[in-house]
Amino acid sequence: MTALLAVLVGLLGLAVGSFLNVVVYRVPLGESVVRPRSHCPGCGAGIRPRDEIPVASWVLLRGRCRDCGTRISIRYPVVELTTGLLFALLAIRFGASWELPAYLYLAAVGVALAAIDLDTKRLPDRLTLPSYPVALVLLGVAALAGDAPGDLVRALLGMVALGGAYFLLAFIYPAGMGLGDVKLAGVLGLYLAFLGWGTLVVGFAAGFLLGGAYAIALLAAGRAGRKTGIPFGPFMIAGAFVAVFFGTALASAYNSAWGL
Repeated sequence: MTALLAVLVGLLGLAVGSFLNVVVYRVPLGESVVRPRSHCPGCGAGIRPRDEIPVASWVLLRGRCRDCGTRISIRYPVVELTTGLLFALLAIRFGASWELPAYLYLAAVGVALAAIDLDTKRLPDRLTLPSYPVALVLLGVAALAGDAPGDLVRALLGMVALGGAYFLLAFIYPAGMGLGDVKLAGVLGLYLAFLGWGTLVVGFAAGFLLGGAYAIALLAAGRAGRKTGIPFGPFMIAGAFVAVFFGTALASAYNSAWGL
């Protein structure tokens, strides 16, 4: 049953990932994600339905527009595959539960925000701010359905705690942390604290560890200097998913190692 759910939800994720590519391209430009229908940015030709199959169409077209031959970025299948994989893993993690829709939304908006931040070094309010009411509704339903209102209270406290921590960091070092990161932190705080305080701490630490490792790798490769800015949103999101999948186990291992 779990395997079938993972396959079905993973296929849904591929389809959602295809839509997210539209979001990633149009939101930074301030365009509608609904109209006009998908088209080639090179020649303007509409994308045929048979060319909208996630991943497969990109492979069959060899990464080029059918009409003009304009190269299609590899980001398109990467976004689709990443979303599909996250959806499948979340289905395994939560099963057919009320929590699953909430964390599927986090995966979808997280992939979109990470891709946009990598492209533009911005985390647009157009995606981040609506995520607060959406998360509150979805997590609220999960808490009430599970007869665990305390989980939602903890989530709200986590939102304040993580958002406040990032706000303090942005205040102390504004060159290294933007308000977009602060707004994203509040959303992540909701989702991580809903699963437990240990999960919140793991997600916070994992984001900085991943971001730090990436910065060190760039420095070692001579591709960045000490003052080179890097988009931090993708590492915050990646750290959050490390915590969603492994936070409880990592927090327990840490407590056991220190006899806590």
